[in-house]
Amino acid sequence: MVLKVYNTLTRKKQVFRPIEEGKVKMYVCGPTVYNYIHIGNARPAVVFDTVRRYFEYRGFDVMYVSNFTDVDDRLIHASKERDIPVPEIADQFIKAYLADVGALNVKRPTVSPRATETMPEIIAFIGKLVDKGYAYPAGGDVYFRTRAFKGYGKLSHQSIDDLKSGARIKIGENKEDPLDFALWKGAKPGEIKWNSPWGYGRPGWHIECSAMVEKYLGETIDIHAGGTDLSFPHHENEIAQSEALHQQTMAHYWLHNGHIQINHEKMSKSLGNVILVRDLIKKYDPNVVRFFILTVQYRHPINFSDELLADAVQAFKRLKTAFYNLTHSLNDVSARSGDKSGKMDLYRNRFIESMDDDFNTANAIAVLFDVVRDANTALQDSGTSPVLLAAYRNVLAELSDVLGLKLEEETNSILDSEVEALIEKREAARHKKQFNEADQIRDQLKEVGILLEDTPHGVRWKRVRK
Repeated sequence: MVLKVYNTLTRKKQVFRPIEEGKVKMYVCGPTVYNYIHIGNARPAVVFDTVRRYFEYRGFDVMYVSNFTDVDDRLIHASKERDIPVPEIADQFIKAYLADVGALNVKRPTVSPRATETMPEIIAFIGKLVDKGYAYPAGGDVYFRTRAFKGYGKLSHQSIDDLKSGARIKIGENKEDPLDFALWKGAKPGEIKWNSPWGYGRPGWHIECSAMVEKYLGETIDIHAGGTDLSFPHHENEIAQSEALHQQTMAHYWLHNGHIQINHEKMSKSLGNVILVRDLIKKYDPNVVRFFILTVQYRHPINFSDELLADAVQAFKRLKTAFYNLTHSLNDVSARSGDKSGKMDLYRNRFIESMDDDFNTANAIAVLFDVVRDANTALQDSGTSPVLLAAYRNVLAELSDVLGLKLEEETNSILDSEVEALIEKREAARHKKQFNEADQIRDQLKEVGILLEDTPHGVRWKRVRK
């Protein structure tokens, strides 16, 4: 099987060939930490975490770097508005970001650099561009000479002449050309600042990522990724800076995820339809939110509505119920058994085929539901061997884990042994026809998220999200 990825640079699917056999160097643009993240910010976090998980599933050693922009105009504005230093604003929202994406089961990056912690490398990078003639100081700022880089526009597939028609020089800027962009911004009174050869100031947004890629991953990397809104100008400018300095390709593959819409409208503050992740996961199981995001292939737009989330709740419940029923039907010994028929490899191969096609999680999820369908049929057949049931359970857990979906019930404050003891006590009460006591025990367990189901084969129980 051959993994193919859609490369924004070439606008076609290409066979993925790593720079170094068995290793992937991957950089994903992270958030600007001036506020809580919305579901549009969550999509790249979930999508590219899944890409990383898939590479690891296929045996690659992944160096995954995702940054925090912890100084820019929006942070400075928030600092002035709240009368709180920029570093405190950044710390607050980095903590909130990690909590939100952690709830969505996003793994921590190998490295999470901050712009403010990369200042020496940023200043050195700019200095080298100045020395090479690709950048110039002007009035305390430093600008990149866009026309000096001959490949400008190749990622967004725009000509420099087309770009020029919409470019303007703003009041206070000292550019040679309207297309030039800031690498270093001279400090205004009261702003956070760092010393540099060009005076006190702070970096422009684009240079931060170029410096971080170079520091942690090298001059050329396998994959650079982010939301589609970053392809221009952010990623275009990264290419210009890095390739001008190093005279070699910055990234072999550029991956961009599509937008999220709210009820078929663009999500924006002006429309008042921005949905924060921290609010969403109070209403829905974070696993369901992650599942919903992955039901659409990452490059395509995804529409959000309460109706669609309600459908996702029911669909994900099918996965969890099947996993629970399979687990409940097995004892610890048989659950470790393996299927000798090779049937599970058919599911694995179809799953891999889907993910090899530019990480098509929508088709991969369809494979999970095929497992569920066949497993449910097997569960209804009293002649099904425990070994086969264990194999269904294990392959369902294995493939779900690649997608970062948790099928295990969350650990609760009440231990399994305590649940079993209360169930035995309830059964004894029912046997004695002490139904009020039996009902009280059922209600007691329900309060802590344990639901009982009386079946012809005995009492089954499961944990549910409260």
